[in-house]
Formats: sequence, C-alpha cells, structure tokens
Amino acid sequence: MRQGIFASSFFQKVRIAIALTLAVFFTVLMLRLTIPYTSLKIDVDFLATKQSIIHLEYWRYAFYTHVFASVFVLLLGVVQFIPALAYKYKKVHRTIGLAYVVIVVLLSGPSGFIMGIYANGGFYAKISFVILSMLWIGFTATAYMKALRGKIEEHKAYMVRSYALTLSAITLRTYAYIIPSLVHMHGKDEYILIAWLSWVPNLIVAELLIWRKWTNL
Repeated sequence: MRQGIFASSFFQKVRIAIALTLAVFFTVLMLRLTIPYTSLKIDVDFLATKQSIIHLEYWRYAFYTHVFASVFVLLLGVVQFIPALAYKYKKVHRTIGLAYVVIVVLLSGPSGFIMGIYANGGFYAKISFVILSMLWIGFTATAYMKALRGKIEEHKAYMVRSYALTLSAITLRTYAYIIPSLVHMHGKDEYILIAWLSWVPNLIVAELLIWRKWTNL
C-alpha cells in the first residue's frame, strides 16, 4: 500500500516537473516572439498584416497590451497548479493568483476582445476570438469568485478552464505552423480553422480533465 502511495507521489511530481518545463519553454518562446514588438515599429511581423487599421490608436494599445501581458499570464498561470505552493505557501499562491486574475480580466482579456473584433479571416474568425476573450474573462473571474467563497474544487475547475484558454496563445502559433504543411486551403479558410482550433480543443481537454477528476477515473 505504501509503495503504491510513493509511486503515485513520484509520478505526480514527474507530471508537475514536465508541465513546468513545458510552461517555461513556451513562455520563453512567447518572449522571443514578443521581443520584435518592443521596437514599436508598425510593420513588424503580424503588424504588417494590419496596416489598414494600424492608425487606430486604441487598437495599437490593445495589441501591445495583449502581446506583452501574455508572457506573464502564461507563467503566472502554470505556477498556480503547483500543489506545494497552493497548500504550503497559501499567501504566495493567492498573490500570484490575484496577479493572474487582474492581468486576464483587466488587461489581456479586454485587449483580446478588441483584437478579436478586428481579427484577420473575416466574420467567423472574429466570432471565434471574441468568444474566446469573453470565455477567458468569464472563467477567470468565476475562478476568483469561487475562491473567495471557499468553493475550492469549483475554483480549481474554473482555473483549469481559464488556463486552457491562456494556452491558446501557444496552440494558435503551433497550428499556424503545422496546418499549412498538412492541408492546402484558401488563406481565409485556413485562418478561420486555426482561429477555432486555437482554443476549442484546449477547452475540450480541460473539460475531460475536470470530468475525470470529479468522477475519480
């Protein structure tokens, strides 16, 4: 029995270590993708495709807010899933969690909503990103409210949903790299597909993880 407990503990630590390693890797990757935008040039990378709206000051503010905040949200979010931090260092956990909530609800989410309205790919891509930003804000705010009310299991479930959507920043770029080499599609259709793939599968996986935990499978 004790061997089973130790084995379970060992594999849990391995999973946490792998998750943290991946999170740090993707955060560094996002940081590298973000660095070119620190020049504030209006024709860098993605901005080169937005020349028709680059003159809109509020859109530029939304873009830079969203891009720069994403790096912090990715790292802050994954740290919240470290059991030792949540149980042994509750004050640190709460402080980091509050920072995550503030950034998502007040900065990343709203700026993502504005960017979604002006997204490339037409109506269906815009709808995808607008829904994504609304769900992201909603799940994150709900997770915070559940924690305040002491409903910890529900808080955890909503944090899983929230972070699954946070990871859309990574999955979007992953699909944008993979899809063109696998499927030959019209540029607009390809972008619509990537827009939905960037977060819907993430949310499905999150729901499966929550369901598995609650059903003890």
